Amino acid sequence: MGLFSFIKDAGEKLLGGASSEDQESANRSASAAITAHVQSLQLPVTELHVAVEKAAHSAEVSGSVPDQETCEKVILACGNVEGIDSINDKLYIAGNNGAATGEAVFHTVAGGETLSAIAKKHYGNANGYTAIFEANKPMLKHPDKIYPGQVLRIPPQTASV
Repeated sequence: MGLFSFIKDAGEKLLGGASSEDQESANRSASAAITAHVQSLQLPVTELHVAVEKAAHSAEVSGSVPDQETCEKVILACGNVEGIDSINDKLYIAGNNGAATGEAVFHTVAGGETLSAIAKKHYGNANGYTAIFEANKPMLKHPDKIYPGQVLRIPPQTASV
């Protein structure tokens, strides 16, 4: 659990711009949009609750997930939304049972970067891009479809990378 930072002006365009809605209505609409986005990815999260504070460009996400990987994916799905620059993670990892898990590193994509370049930086091997691509499914649909400001999961290196 913790606070995760994102780039406010990059990501899925779910929240819309300025509107005549009052702040409370805008927050409810934004919360519903991000919740629907996470649900559309069919990640195994139960009792999902997203609370957006548009004025603060932040969201809090809670619910129960089966493992660390799913937790990280839910955080990224919520944070890689234009207009959100921080996520307060309140997710419960049901399958953890106190066992140590290999947490991924988060990487913010810079202009001109590719998954191969990112893999080379983190693993020392450009061919590790497939591990990064797989670790970011279903948010990523194609390995060439990344954008500056997007935050990606970089899973712990395995022997096959």
